[in-house]
Amino acid sequence: MMEPLTDRPLRGDGSVWEKAATCCSSAGLKTLLPILGWLPSYELSWLRMDLIAGITVGLTAVPQGLAYAEVAGLPVQYGLYSAFMGGFVYCIFGTSKDITLGPTAIMSLLCASYVEQDPVYAVLLAFLCGLIQISMAFLRLGFLLDFISYPVIKGFTCAAAITISFGQVKNLLGLQNVSQHFFLQVYDTFRKIPEARVGDVVLGLLCLLSLLGLMLMKRSLEPNPEDLPVCVRLARGLIWGLATVRNALVVISATLVAYSSEAAGHHVFTITGKTSPGLPPVRVPAFSEAMVNGTALSFSDIALDLGGGLAVIPLMGLLESIAIAKAFASQNDYRIDGNQELFAIGLTNLMGSFVSAYPITGSFGRTAVNSQSGVRTPLGGVFTSVIVLLSLAFLMPIFYYIPKASLAAVIICAVAPMFDYGIALKLWRVKRLDLLPFLVTFLVSFWEVQYGIVCGIAISGAMLLYHVARPRLKLRDHGVLVVALDSGLSFPAVEYISRLLYTEALTASPPRSVVLDCRHFSTIDYTVINELQDLLRQFQQCEVSLIFTGVPHTVLEVLLEADLPGLKHMESVEAALQALSASTSCN
Repeated sequence: MMEPLTDRPLRGDGSVWEKAATCCSSAGLKTLLPILGWLPSYELSWLRMDLIAGITVGLTAVPQGLAYAEVAGLPVQYGLYSAFMGGFVYCIFGTSKDITLGPTAIMSLLCASYVEQDPVYAVLLAFLCGLIQISMAFLRLGFLLDFISYPVIKGFTCAAAITISFGQVKNLLGLQNVSQHFFLQVYDTFRKIPEARVGDVVLGLLCLLSLLGLMLMKRSLEPNPEDLPVCVRLARGLIWGLATVRNALVVISATLVAYSSEAAGHHVFTITGKTSPGLPPVRVPAFSEAMVNGTALSFSDIALDLGGGLAVIPLMGLLESIAIAKAFASQNDYRIDGNQELFAIGLTNLMGSFVSAYPITGSFGRTAVNSQSGVRTPLGGVFTSVIVLLSLAFLMPIFYYIPKASLAAVIICAVAPMFDYGIALKLWRVKRLDLLPFLVTFLVSFWEVQYGIVCGIAISGAMLLYHVARPRLKLRDHGVLVVALDSGLSFPAVEYISRLLYTEALTASPPRSVVLDCRHFSTIDYTVINELQDLLRQFQQCEVSLIFTGVPHTVLEVLLEADLPGLKHMESVEAALQALSASTSCN
């Protein structure tokens, strides 16, 4: 297996020279170029496994790339333009042996919301996403992904599964001029059912049943028992291999049927139609666009049109890819470097824009195929990219005859497993309040996907901030009031704590002393210091005490430097209670 690379930050005193020296060291180069960690120890026996896995994933990536371009609202060749750069870039800069980068259903759906079926917008969006993701890697901003909670992710993916699947019903039925907006799409689809083409319906259902049957067959053949005869094991292995590349088999079969029909002069199926032949040109992305009416859109106009997509798409791309990489790293016992993954994905998007790619991310389905095929290193992705390039170079004329119904079947079977039927019950059992961001994200995503994500993150953030601003308190009455916080004290919570102490202690008759248990304090800021200063003054005026106990050393130093009036500190709550009891007895 590939050597695991840990995510160790650069060490040193922070000086420019020391960081440069660290980068130039052997360990630093391996961190920046992970290929140096596994290539010197590469074994020839690994080449066969990487080759098999790469070809297998390539036969899956080609039909999926064509299909996902449809989801993004772009000509089908753009799916393949986006499918090959990741293999080359990630082989050098990636830290996971399993993950495959390319177009995905979710990323295609997000792009469709912003690019308005315009390839110029899509390619420029990939360029800008790459710049943003690389900048995040250099600034080590990967922690921002931690603020996207699991209920938000699940709400989005469940809604995306429904939205994408239903969006392909029109292609299964052969319907034309159906709206892109989900609710209007539902209305138009049901309204136009009488216009459905029999050929597309029959072919689409046959493709769906074939894909489902092959998928179930593959599951039933895993694992392959060692005690079976060799001929039986070979037969099972052959069937398993065919089931693994089921997308390619179904699309090729459907294409042959459509070609035969067209050659006989019978236009029975809705086919993909004209595609641009050959490899994509290597060129700088267009930063402006000339419109049909003679006007021109400047870079600023396009950037404004892309709007929130410049935030949502880079973050969701990173989230999806890193989540997949972590899952397979855990499954196969190695570690990934999260920050290096940011850089690899960003560089793939940036370089992909020079070959007309739209934004990409890690694909769960193709990564699973890659892992199950026994891939040993990221070199498998290079073989996948070669398959895609060969398809672009020699097979584009054949893609003219691919029925849209077959691509729709591939998409529906690919995204259906994304819908988690049991997630609501799981959230209810663990923490019912988590249903709120899940349901908001899920429901709003049917209106606009990006708004669903933003609303879900906002609600999750508000729930998180509420716990920071309103920490749980444990109040005990020992003649004096003992207040214990279950978390630290930060500026959003200090006003709440101050008001509670004032109400419970200073407005009581007579006023009571307070012992504040500070064992969970970790940091303290100026707002807290300022509020404590006022609170201590009020306790002095009422001639009662506010005693801090168990304050960590680092926080105590800050309190002492602030020179707070009447500050009293003791090691434990018991010591403070004894001191107050002795003081009361003397009085």
